[in-house]
Amino acid sequence: MNLLSPRPLSPVAGPGPDGDACCRPATPLIPERLGSRRRRIWELGAHAHCPVIGVCLPLPVVRRLADKVLGGQALATDYELHCGVNSDCRQRNPMAEAVQKELDRRYLLTVRQSLKLKTTEALAGWWQQQRQGDSVPGALWATLTHSRCDALLEERVLQDIHLLQHQAGAANRADLARLDSLLDENRVLANELARVQERCTRQAREQAQKLERTQSELVLARAALVGRDTLVACLREDLAALEASIPDLRGRQALNEQLARQLGRIQDLERALLRTQQTLEMERLRQTQTEPPDDQTPSVEPQDAPGPQAPATGEVLGERAVLCVGGRPASVPAYRRLIEEVGARFMHHDGGEQDHIARLDSTLAAADLVICQTGCISHDAYWRVKDHCKRTGKRCVFVDKPSAASLRRALVILKPVKG
Repeated sequence: MNLLSPRPLSPVAGPGPDGDACCRPATPLIPERLGSRRRRIWELGAHAHCPVIGVCLPLPVVRRLADKVLGGQALATDYELHCGVNSDCRQRNPMAEAVQKELDRRYLLTVRQSLKLKTTEALAGWWQQQRQGDSVPGALWATLTHSRCDALLEERVLQDIHLLQHQAGAANRADLARLDSLLDENRVLANELARVQERCTRQAREQAQKLERTQSELVLARAALVGRDTLVACLREDLAALEASIPDLRGRQALNEQLARQLGRIQDLERALLRTQQTLEMERLRQTQTEPPDDQTPSVEPQDAPGPQAPATGEVLGERAVLCVGGRPASVPAYRRLIEEVGARFMHHDGGEQDHIARLDSTLAAADLVICQTGCISHDAYWRVKDHCKRTGKRCVFVDKPSAASLRRALVILKPVKG
């Protein structure tokens, strides 16, 4: 073996001494034979070793085989290693046998496929088909070692491989230029991807925080719901216990509701009745003041005779206490002025709006006359006034709409009738 100090090979490219093509051997190396045994790599011409090893075996595989055969690490460069293995494959030796075994193992299926070809013409047609595809290395090895590969076919195959190597080199340079362009584009896309990933990460973080807040709110809402359900269950239990302790509770509630509706209806009717009574009373007073009695003859006193003076306005009610229940707070000063103009003492209770309803009874007891403005007091105050006046016989005028004019009419009704 001359692996570590290879000898230069005969040029594969370049014209021969007779001006023939670059891949044609100087002397015929393949005897005309019709045997069926495949040729070994050391049985091929030296001009075939370079394309076979260069095309069919990657450089890392060649270096691994050399290290295994040498029992150590080959110190040669890739080019020196290639040339040394080519030189060793010219004759049978451990290196050539290792290369033969690796090629047969690597391209076993392709070799088996080529064994079905029985003629040189069939083998040549098969090679033309394979060289157009992606299995050129396996087809090259199977064709050159086939028993029907003659010198002419071998020369044609090596010429095709020579041109394919040139084309592969040109394509490789175009691929490198394309690769540079793709690398630039890849850098741009990588930067854009980094920005997008950063934005997505930020959005994912924001969404995670929002989801965490939502989940916290959901936990609080569920806790509130559980508390509400618990309260509802407790209230239902209390209601059931109350219904069990009070017989016919629901019937009583229905009766109370019906009673409240009836009381409201009665109050409306009484208000209407009071308005009618007030109208009739006003009409009666008006007739009393304008018409003389039927059993008396109207008389006209002389103008120069001194007649009896009418009582002053402030002496009509004679210091009686007049209680005004209800009314608008802003109209209270006006109510006070009207009542004090007729000589009465003014008292007031708002009917339970601000004054406590329990004070109404004591205020009613201190009053001599009562004016109840029913439009702005509660039902409880209304019934307290009505019950007190009915029980004590105290005069009371009910006014539906609170106003100064209504109060003035009520004072006219409350004036004592003179005999």
